[in-house]
Amino acid sequence: MEVRKAGTCATRKRDAVAQITERGYPVAEVSQRLGVSPHSQYAWKRQLAKVVSGDAGKDAEIRQLKRDLARVTEERDILRKATAYFARDAK
Repeated sequence: MEVRKAGTCATRKRDAVAQITERGYPVAEVSQRLGVSPHSQYAWKRQLAKVVSGDAGKDAEIRQLKRDLARVTEERDILRKATAYFARDAK
């Protein structure tokens, strides 16, 4: 009886889908080579597409947060300059 590591199955699925999507191999060829049905390949591809789309939402949120950070940083710098200007005139 063979004992598998915990992430082996998930890694195998990712590698199989990468062969189809990134390297351009036909689904039938990859399925035959790996000994799985084409239906399984399409199911794995759908599963991984859902995971990736979740990452796209995170990427959009990160971009929005970076824009907000840049705006707030600029406002802070303007306020520092204004404070220094008015402090100089107060003396």
